[in-house]
Amino acid sequence: MFSLDKLFPFEFDKKYSKPVAYFSMEFAIDQPLKIYSGGLGFLAGSHMRSAFDLKQNMIGIGILWKKGYYDQERNQDQTLKVSFRDKDYHFLTDTGIVYPITIHGAKVFVKAYLLKSEVFSSAPIFLLSTDIPENDFLAQTISHRLYDPNETTRIAQSILLGIGGAKLLDELNRKTDIYHMNEGHALPLCFYLLDKHKDLEEVKKRVVFTTHTPELAGNEAHSVPLLNSMSFFNGISQAEVEEKLHPENGVLNYTLTALRMAKRANGVSQLHGEVARKMWKDNKGICEIGDITNAQNKIYWHDEVIEKALADDNEKAIAKRKIELKEKLFRLVANQTGKLFDPNILTIVWARRFAAYKRANLLLADFERFLTIAKNSKYPIQVIWAGKPYPEDFGAINIFNEIYWKTKDLPNCTVLTGYELWLSGHLKKGSDVWLNNPRLYHEASGTSGMTAAMNGSVNVSIPDGWVPEFSKHGKNSFIIKTADESLSVEQRDRIEAENLLDVLEKEVIPTYYQTPEKWNKIVKTAMDEVVPFFDSARMAKEYYEKMYLR
Repeated sequence: MFSLDKLFPFEFDKKYSKPVAYFSMEFAIDQPLKIYSGGLGFLAGSHMRSAFDLKQNMIGIGILWKKGYYDQERNQDQTLKVSFRDKDYHFLTDTGIVYPITIHGAKVFVKAYLLKSEVFSSAPIFLLSTDIPENDFLAQTISHRLYDPNETTRIAQSILLGIGGAKLLDELNRKTDIYHMNEGHALPLCFYLLDKHKDLEEVKKRVVFTTHTPELAGNEAHSVPLLNSMSFFNGISQAEVEEKLHPENGVLNYTLTALRMAKRANGVSQLHGEVARKMWKDNKGICEIGDITNAQNKIYWHDEVIEKALADDNEKAIAKRKIELKEKLFRLVANQTGKLFDPNILTIVWARRFAAYKRANLLLADFERFLTIAKNSKYPIQVIWAGKPYPEDFGAINIFNEIYWKTKDLPNCTVLTGYELWLSGHLKKGSDVWLNNPRLYHEASGTSGMTAAMNGSVNVSIPDGWVPEFSKHGKNSFIIKTADESLSVEQRDRIEAENLLDVLEKEVIPTYYQTPEKWNKIVKTAMDEVVPFFDSARMAKEYYEKMYLR
């Protein structure tokens, strides 16, 4: 029989002894465990690592995705190829716990695995699977693909995470005071708690909610009759759902409903908190929306050598280590693409999830001007793109392929596949410039630039998400000027593409080559100023202080 007795390899810090369960659809804990797609998972992974570092009484609840998100590969012509392969994880512990939940009126069995704290130095995480012999094939596929494109499968995945996770805690007899939903995917846990406590106010006492999506269209919603038929409400009648939670026009919005069932919610940067409050303010019955700026775990992401060189104020050691880190990255580039990059050349990296609003190809919008910059032998540059589009987002896949076709004959530009934790680390450590150019107010936080700055890479960014809380133009980063918000999307994209090339051509590139002492000062200032605030230890403390203990 599985026991909780040795779940934590430490005594809890008294400040963090309140028992919390953190529900997330994805966790990026370490490269071998491929159960994440992008920023949401990277954030959850850093939170779990800092919870471990701070000896917090927190466990994670997630899903063991048999096929992960997907494996990003190349077709014969080097364009993007999506592959789904089964994954095996021998470092997980089989708890032996199997129990039923109801999905679509049918009994589905759930098996719980455990990622022990000592495996990757994280809070313990229970991972749920339906891929077991007790289920038929259709039920087994619920835990196959992260963010399955089929609507009813996605709903079933939320039921597995929310109800399956909440029921596991009861199966374990684990006292849980706070249920933290990282995004709205785990919403069914609220209905499990409503069925258990019979009172919405009792649910609100126990639930906190983090929203990451700053635009209405990105917030998941489904028809109430469909959700009811899928057993999403855990036995709560459709009439009671409509009476207490006021779904609009027969459609239940996950985020809005979470705001009505939680005691407190937060956006993931100061700017995003403002956007979220404005977005939802006209809806009745919602909880307070504060903000806790996302952060990343420095212990996991930073390079110790470059950090020591910074502490010693040794510019030569910083520069020497940066060359070494670039050489490590460029070996990966050469292996994938056959292109040999030079560690003495300014290297610009754009790397994150491919989505239309992130504008991976903005740098290439004025292609003739880009080519002029890219072919400048006096002040040479190298550019690397990397990132995973959603596997059914054919527009984003076309952007990936467009970048490949436009740059394939340029020896100093390339696009990489396999953007996961290890490649992400190499890119952040081996870049000189970390490029971030989303459409304004579309990036809730965007944490990749934090870890880049920790490793001596200078942010060049649109002032969105976390960036306004950090950036001082020309001091620790460079800001891309934004266009008038009254203009059309196409006009803003065109203007901001020119502004991006302007800041590179007139400020970033000349600073790197003409005034290296100024560049070095920017690098050091950024490394100094990104911590401690953008280290996830601060974030993990704030969640206890602002969300769990209040």
